[in-house]
Amino acid sequence: MILGPVSYLDCVAFCVFLTPQLLIHVGLLETVLVVLQCLPFLLLELPFEFIRERYLTGYDKQSPFVQKASPFEDFVVRCVRYAFANIPPKVGRVFFSKPVALPFLRFRMLRYGYLRSPVHWHEYNDKRFKGVWVIKDPMARPDICIFYCHGGGFSMGSAYFYLEFLLTWLSLLSDSGYQNPAIFALEYTLVPDASFPTQLEEAIAGYEHVLSTVQDANRICVSGDSAGAAIVLSLLLHLANISHHLEKMDGTGTWRLAKPGMAVLISPWVTLVSGRHHNTASDYLDAGNLHQYARQYAGELVSVNDPLLSPGNCRDISWWKNAVPLQGMFIAYGAEEVFAPEIADLVRFFQKNNMKVNSREEKGGIHAWPVACLFLSNSLADRQKGLKSLVEEIRDKIH
Repeated sequence: MILGPVSYLDCVAFCVFLTPQLLIHVGLLETVLVVLQCLPFLLLELPFEFIRERYLTGYDKQSPFVQKASPFEDFVVRCVRYAFANIPPKVGRVFFSKPVALPFLRFRMLRYGYLRSPVHWHEYNDKRFKGVWVIKDPMARPDICIFYCHGGGFSMGSAYFYLEFLLTWLSLLSDSGYQNPAIFALEYTLVPDASFPTQLEEAIAGYEHVLSTVQDANRICVSGDSAGAAIVLSLLLHLANISHHLEKMDGTGTWRLAKPGMAVLISPWVTLVSGRHHNTASDYLDAGNLHQYARQYAGELVSVNDPLLSPGNCRDISWWKNAVPLQGMFIAYGAEEVFAPEIADLVRFFQKNNMKVNSREEKGGIHAWPVACLFLSNSLADRQKGLKSLVEEIRDKIH
């Protein structure tokens, strides 16, 4: 199932679904205060800066993202940039929550003639973890399974917000020749509701469940974007050297599990706190807020620089060689994103030490663009470009 691009009508519908949830979970007064705080940006700064840079500034002086973005992409990313820097996380997490994201997906499906999802998906709840299964044929064993952890700075996001992205990914996997592709999206606990090691423990339990369902680790590709990709890297390090960090794990995950066949990461947050994280003119991430979320994720008992939480800090060659999946790792990221210097540095480390790691740096690209472009880009080719590159990498390694 591949729906059309998000339109201005969709944006209005999203606001309709969002408003009552803000009133319920944030409260009337705080919602009104946030709206009032945003008005100067929406009414003055946004239109002025949009017109100035897009239409009154020479091409060579525009930011790399603006040079390649459509007006709609540019407009939305400016809004997201403001929101990420200025909207409180407890408000932001409502935007990505199930009560908003699921009705919005159903609205979009109705717009394109689907009364119900043509692809099977269902929730899975266990006392140790929960998530969402998306599978072509639930009665048959998958011949490829993506274990996915969503992004959102550890403080926002949900599997339901990513559901349209995952449904599209499943369709492309099917088109590439897999008979029964499946995706399991982990619904991990957000901060400040819980901190490390809760999220990693949930990932371990979720991965064990996927492994028991697929029954062949070589047919599993672990994946994630941003903070979710950091959890995936932590999972790989855990699977490679369980005894190294049992004291941090509350007794969970002491059993040994087979490592997956492959890993595909989108804009991974490889180093949680780094002096090389700087805001860019193109990206929508805010380095200061990211570091605040990272410290919340680490909690009070573990250092934010611990390599199990912050895999970019791990320079133990043998640990990584045991962690990298048999068919290797593929990392996609944008050249203009806040995380780019740390991602590029880790990729160089992998390649210098002859590990099976390939990467693709998108010129002018911003954070998690393979996810965002599915919703924001105009042409079908542009919207699917990022996902198709991931599918090609997977298909090339897992036959």
